[in-house]
Amino acid sequence: MSGRKPRSSSREPKATPRKRSKSAGGSKRAGERSGRSRSSSRKRKGNVASDLAEIAHTLSVDEFIEELDFDTDHGLSNKQVLSLREKYGRNELPKGEGEPLWKLFLKQFDDPLVKILLGAAGVSLVSSFIEGTSEGLIEFFVIMTILIFNAAVGVWQEKRAEDAIDALQSYNPEKAKVLRNGKISEILSADIVPMDVVEVAVGDKVPADMRVIAMHSTTLKVEQAALTGESASVNKNPNSVASKKDCELQAKDNILFSGTDVVYGKCRGVVILTGEKTEIGKIAKSLTETEEHSSPLKEKLDAFGDLLTNVITVICILCWVVNIFSFKRKGTLVVSSALRDSDYGYVWCWLFGALFYFKEAVALAVAAIPEGLPAVVTTCLALGTRRMAKRNALIRHLPAVETLGCTSVICSDKTGTLTTNQMSVEKVLTFGKNSTDLVEMDVSGITYEPRGDVTKDGRKVTMKDYDVLSYLSKIMSLCNQSNISCNSTGHWDKIGESTEASLKVLVEKLADPSLLGSTSSHTPGNDMWTRMFKREVTLEFARDRKSMSVIVAPQSGGSKKDGVQLLCKGAPESVLARCNSAMMANGDIVQMTDRMREAIMSKVEREYGSDTKALRCLAHAFSQRVDLSDKRLADPKSFASVESNMTFVGVVGIRDPPRKEVRDSIMTCKKAGIRVIVITGDNQKTAEAVCRMIGVFEPGEDVRGKSLTGAEFARMSRREQLQAVMTASLFSRTEPIHKQVIVECLQTRESEGGPGEVAAMTGDGVNDAPALHAADIGVAMGSGTAVAQGAAKMVLADDNFTTIVAAIEEGRAIYNNTKAFIRYLISSNIGEVVCIFLAVILGIPEVLVPVTLLWVNLVTDGLPATALSFNPPETDIMTKKPRKRDEQLLSAWILVRYVVIGTYVGVACIMGFIWWQTMYQRGPQMNLAQLQDHLQCKEKQLTFANGFDCHVMEDKRPKTVSLSILVVVEMFNALNAISENESLLLMPPWVNPWLLATILLSITQHVIILAVPQFQTIFQVAHLNQEEWMMVVKLSFPVILLDELMKVISRRQEKAKEEEDKKFV
Repeated sequence: MSGRKPRSSSREPKATPRKRSKSAGGSKRAGERSGRSRSSSRKRKGNVASDLAEIAHTLSVDEFIEELDFDTDHGLSNKQVLSLREKYGRNELPKGEGEPLWKLFLKQFDDPLVKILLGAAGVSLVSSFIEGTSEGLIEFFVIMTILIFNAAVGVWQEKRAEDAIDALQSYNPEKAKVLRNGKISEILSADIVPMDVVEVAVGDKVPADMRVIAMHSTTLKVEQAALTGESASVNKNPNSVASKKDCELQAKDNILFSGTDVVYGKCRGVVILTGEKTEIGKIAKSLTETEEHSSPLKEKLDAFGDLLTNVITVICILCWVVNIFSFKRKGTLVVSSALRDSDYGYVWCWLFGALFYFKEAVALAVAAIPEGLPAVVTTCLALGTRRMAKRNALIRHLPAVETLGCTSVICSDKTGTLTTNQMSVEKVLTFGKNSTDLVEMDVSGITYEPRGDVTKDGRKVTMKDYDVLSYLSKIMSLCNQSNISCNSTGHWDKIGESTEASLKVLVEKLADPSLLGSTSSHTPGNDMWTRMFKREVTLEFARDRKSMSVIVAPQSGGSKKDGVQLLCKGAPESVLARCNSAMMANGDIVQMTDRMREAIMSKVEREYGSDTKALRCLAHAFSQRVDLSDKRLADPKSFASVESNMTFVGVVGIRDPPRKEVRDSIMTCKKAGIRVIVITGDNQKTAEAVCRMIGVFEPGEDVRGKSLTGAEFARMSRREQLQAVMTASLFSRTEPIHKQVIVECLQTRESEGGPGEVAAMTGDGVNDAPALHAADIGVAMGSGTAVAQGAAKMVLADDNFTTIVAAIEEGRAIYNNTKAFIRYLISSNIGEVVCIFLAVILGIPEVLVPVTLLWVNLVTDGLPATALSFNPPETDIMTKKPRKRDEQLLSAWILVRYVVIGTYVGVACIMGFIWWQTMYQRGPQMNLAQLQDHLQCKEKQLTFANGFDCHVMEDKRPKTVSLSILVVVEMFNALNAISENESLLLMPPWVNPWLLATILLSITQHVIILAVPQFQTIFQVAHLNQEEWMMVVKLSFPVILLDELMKVISRRQEKAKEEEDKKFV
């Protein structure tokens, strides 16, 4: 196409009307709209790229070129390129800037509980310098070590590279062929600017969104499934013009989208959008802008942490205030004589006493905070990821493990997720013995691997059984531009267009071993036809005749009597109209009648094209009256006349078949109360057929209101959209933005008029990435694009929808086990708080010190808590409805239960301390009043039994007895946590051998601490004798009996609730 030279090569291209001769692209429509086009061009002067891109698909080729102020046969000049690049930037996708590590690290300390621990560490450090002791320094280092470890774990969870954005770069080719200054040259695709004239051919990746202005082949096909979700490659044509501006991507037949692949043909186009303005650029931008959603468990833990912070603050203040009158007495004992005898001695004594009791409050805070909870939760989720990995579910984001447990909706992409994304022939239709007899054959196998059979009435058939199948095999193999191949790992894939590849597979299934001979080829059937016939001429596909054909001549092994033949395939209505004869099953050829055509078309339209099947049908025919010297072979307009007077052979029905296991998985989801919503870019009829096959829709179900297109959904108001996502089960012809909005509507809370669902989104294409990123849990296919995998939180290694169901089951079990160890840790911490608080209220010496509490919370309790994640799942776990996002982690009754248990733990620790000081035969045997008056002991110079004096108030043994009771009672409490309500008699400890092992390990660690002198110094403990250990066990074991009693009450409450529900029903 030629055009006028630009008026000023130094000026940016702008819209200027001019007169051009009509080209092939200029249709009658162009003439009708030329006035409007020239008018609009004057309005858009100076802003061509952005405005023209919006309407390029609605303009004919001539109208489009009229909008340009340069010669499309010459391309842009260098000055124009520089001007456009300065205005529109480089042709690169946007990248999100990740948070630096140091910010992520500091962010981990922005938590109320962590701030309390930081305060505790600061108080310990200050008191260490003031008092001149090492005890506070040890506590400081222990607390800071724990906080730094937890912060590192948090950074590890949050810091995952934004692979999705980087992976999108792979959809931008590195180089492209561009026409500039009258010459074709190869440049970096990043240097392309709007209005560049670009050439692409088969095998190329489109470098930017571009309007096709000329085809250098009779057919142009593009694979854009990754962007639009269409299961088959689509035809592009410069002369196709959309009827409206705001149409779906699939309707823009004259636009090539950036990142898609040209699978057939060659063309030239003008770039209309680059970088983030392209369709794939919009996806990249949405990935950088979408906010991460907190997992349901994190929301609950955050809320619990806020509540715990408030409770701890009140208790600590109370603990400090109740001792305000003891500040001076305690300060007198700990302050140095120099300060005590100074002019401000009273003040110094009061301040040191205040500091001492503030440390007691700090110990209380340390006791109340479950420091081990973040590490235990992380470990539990990590163990869950290992178990899921064994089931082919790869977790990229730890909290996703738990989120799966409360998933209430799975929004699944169709192509490649519910289906194989590998076109496969399902039906073969030919004439039988005579013209009134139609023979239908079924084809098994749903991948590009040529494994499967062609059967008639359950009996396997090959091309040896019917002559018509031999001719059909020959046409499918030779009238074909694609191929199939097997790589070194045994994986089969297509080379070229997916529909044609499915025909190659069928050739192999029809092949008879007796006709092939011995061969090591993976595709012996196709190889046989290639050896026998040589392709001389190709009549490429065109939309006007809806067919393509090849002319072949026999060569080595081919039958000379066949001579030169034309082999044709195409739309059944088009091919049948040009057939004057038909081949019967035995090879006989009879005259084609209108009745025979009607019989074939009736089968194709009413059955194969029905809502339940929606097969894509191709008819095959041949002609033996072909002359290679025929001049019509050089003129594409005459191809239809060449493809005439043909002999009809048969029809094949093709589709992207559903995965075999999907239907059972969807039935399991329904039993578990999980909705399955299919969201696809494919056409509505095909999508509805697949949904009926997999059980989303029943065979005769009325789908009005349940099946919507993306355009219909987009036209709805927000309120209507919220209502639609509650009732619809299929959204077809969707664009990336539609998928994202659907997910966001599903997540809208009930208080805002939405369903409040926890949404999982599955997908494998680039078009799925924004929705995968926005969903509560994005699930990508292992064979999908790197973009989808980067945006997802979970990847299915086997591309199996069933794996999602297994992962949900695992997620539910993990949540139940998470609740078990949270209950266990909280009840243990309540016991520690009660112990310290009672010691303060009773006025007895310090029972538990912060450093020992930290050890117990992190290690001694942490190991059994982690082992609780190995509790076996309940047998009916996948028959219960998903829990609500706002469901309480701890119900009121559960909280009461564990306050009771915790209170007993605290009381037992105090009882052990008092027993050693007042009742133990080898102890001081003082009375309670003397113990409470411990601050005045030295002044009164009291002595006790067994040679003890006032130094016994600081003896490590009574503290060690209390600490040992705390450890042992919590080991018994871990056994209680195996089941929330079931008795240990029904669910004995050995159902979880890991728990028994960790309990033994925790006890062993505790004994080592008591025995090793260095540990004795750090943790302020001492060795215990047999009698002391016996008392530890006696005071610890009753916690099992107490919890069994609480479980009885819980079971009665559950039974009463069930009876009440039955009455209500």
